[in-house]
Amino acid sequence: MAKQPHLLIEEGDVHDIAIIPGDPGRVDRIAAQCTNAETIAENREYKLVNATYEGRELTICSTGIGCPSAAIAVEELNAAGVKTVVRCGTTGALQVGIEIGDMVVATGAAKEEGTSKRYESATYPAVPDYGVLTALVDAAEANDEDVHVGPIVSDDAFYNESDEYVRDWEAANLLAIEMEAAAVFSIARRKGMRAGAICTVDGNLVEGTQKGADSDEELPEKAKNNVERAIAITLSAAATL
Repeated sequence: MAKQPHLLIEEGDVHDIAIIPGDPGRVDRIAAQCTNAETIAENREYKLVNATYEGRELTICSTGIGCPSAAIAVEELNAAGVKTVVRCGTTGALQVGIEIGDMVVATGAAKEEGTSKRYESATYPAVPDYGVLTALVDAAEANDEDVHVGPIVSDDAFYNESDEYVRDWEAANLLAIEMEAAAVFSIARRKGMRAGAICTVDGNLVEGTQKGADSDEELPEKAKNNVERAIAITLSAAATL
């Protein structure tokens, strides 16, 4: 098999399960909770590290921002032999009372993005694998963590999430908005892979708090702290899959 053109990996370079944050910097934060961490490739928005957590060998691969780059990552990870992907990212809340630093486990993602629609009709569901979803919820409970569990929305246009869109998503009882899950879930399903997602809340759109609005840094301090807790849940789940 030829080397994948974006991830710069080939079959045998990666393990069967991959944790896929968006941010390349988060790859190192996940690896720091593991042992035997080894960087195997780094190109553009993609950084890949192989590591071990509680005896489970796994790969950590950043996907960059948005469904197009996440789709490339899932396609090339699948081609190299990955069978399960677990997104560990950030999200903006869409319901009153969901606080910055809370965590959301997605039961599905509305397709307010264009990438998945190049693969299939928007009427086809973008949903996680039940086993991965259950593993994330069980890992949260085992770690004495409360998580919000329910549907989210994936959107392409970070700077065009108008009040009208937000009101509609809120009325539909979607919990949160992020930029990758719909494509990750849809492509994984079509490829016969398992997928799931847990995200830390970095702002609340209905309460008027947006990522980066009150700080020179991207994430509020509480969200930064809870990213570490979300990583711990993700790794605990991965160890059981």
